[in-house]
Amino acid sequence: MAMKFLGKLELGMAQIMPGSAPYVMQRIIQLSLLHGMSPVSPIGFVHLGSYIAKLGDISEGYHYVKLARSLLDKVGSRESAGEVICTGTHIRSYIEPLQATLEYHNEGYTAAMASGDIIQAALNNLFSLGSSFLAGVNLQTTRDKCAESINFMHERKMLIFMMNIKCFQHSVFKLIGMDEKPQCISAEEENILTTNKSVMRTYNYQKAYTSFMFRLYDDSKNYAEKYLDCIDSTWANLWLQHASQAFHMGLISFWVARNSREGQQWHERGKRSKLALKKWAESSKWTFENKWYLLEAEESYCGNNFEVAKLFYEKAISSAKEHKFVHEEALAYELAGYFYVELRDTDKAMEYFLLAHEKYHDWGAFGKCDSLFNNISQSIIAECATARSERESLIGTYNYQEQEVILQNLKFAGKKDMTNGSNEVSVVNNRGDEKSIAMCASLPSILFFPFLRTVAVTATIEKRQESGNEAQNEFQRRVKPQGMACRH
Repeated sequence: MAMKFLGKLELGMAQIMPGSAPYVMQRIIQLSLLHGMSPVSPIGFVHLGSYIAKLGDISEGYHYVKLARSLLDKVGSRESAGEVICTGTHIRSYIEPLQATLEYHNEGYTAAMASGDIIQAALNNLFSLGSSFLAGVNLQTTRDKCAESINFMHERKMLIFMMNIKCFQHSVFKLIGMDEKPQCISAEEENILTTNKSVMRTYNYQKAYTSFMFRLYDDSKNYAEKYLDCIDSTWANLWLQHASQAFHMGLISFWVARNSREGQQWHERGKRSKLALKKWAESSKWTFENKWYLLEAEESYCGNNFEVAKLFYEKAISSAKEHKFVHEEALAYELAGYFYVELRDTDKAMEYFLLAHEKYHDWGAFGKCDSLFNNISQSIIAECATARSERESLIGTYNYQEQEVILQNLKFAGKKDMTNGSNEVSVVNNRGDEKSIAMCASLPSILFFPFLRTVAVTATIEKRQESGNEAQNEFQRRVKPQGMACRH
């Protein structure tokens, strides 16, 4: 009876009183060694492994996780299998390739349901969603699993778990570009959102993440600060989500450091995240190497060490591609694109933006594809404006030969040079704004079409070569897929 009580107590202590959780797991192991193994014994060992891993020794923690799994078959009962598999899978994800661990939570869900442990069934369900997302599983598949999980939680009145999934579901909807909104929350759910630390932490992290993905600087900074205020009260266990949160908070931190008066503080936050990912990459190169490289690239960019940044962007892209993280390959391409825009290497920037768009599309993030389409336009406009401010002021008629930064060796995806046959293009803005006219006039010809909704273009251009037309058609096909409208 005492062992069963301690087994039920351990999970709650790990969340509510993480500092006291080690005493519970220690007592379970002590009683097991004195009186023999019981069906509760694996719980003590798996939580000990998780706790040791969180302290930094993932290899030793992994040893205890494997011991707990082996005890499940020796104690003659699988009543604790759901909890052991759920907790242990997170540690295994820090050692084994992430994609190889996705089925473990399904196994844990089945075992928990078989023993009537609804809490552990729900946790396995919840963590399965998170792991699938982090592994780059197609977003449409993740969306469907979200709906199934929310129904499972709703039927069993598990509101806290359901609220965590709804926060996650909203991010999935945004990335896919769905107009559908998560269902309206009740007064009770609203109360949970404002009082429950776990839900508040999830909500602020997901809002910071989506704001970062859609390049909303102020929102990213605001929600990141709120998230960081919540992390003091955290679990005694090491979860896979700790790594993903450290990764995205690191990226946000370096972004804010480049644009904030509090740059040093944010730089230190980013550096802590980078060092954590570097440590985890030592235990699993497969899962964490590309994340560490991308943080190294962003830190180097932040410190104006551009040559080192170039090297780490390439490493991050290569590692993500090699280890099958399509969404993080897309993110690495995108961030490298913004980096090259600042260096005024528009050819390289455009190449990377297009590759990012392709990979986001493969992931199923059509809403992100539309957002990236608009961000490309804005980034190139900003680059053109900066380059032009250092030269003479330009007005309605612009000579393309004077803007070597934009026109020199302009290529698209390995195609031939596709600059205009004529040197001059007359551009008239519908407001008659000379500044806007100058910015639009400085754009490469392949970027004109995003602005056709707001700018009337009158041009006399000699007939392009056949290869140039093919390149532009390919650009339109890849950057703006059929059925996907630009969102503002």
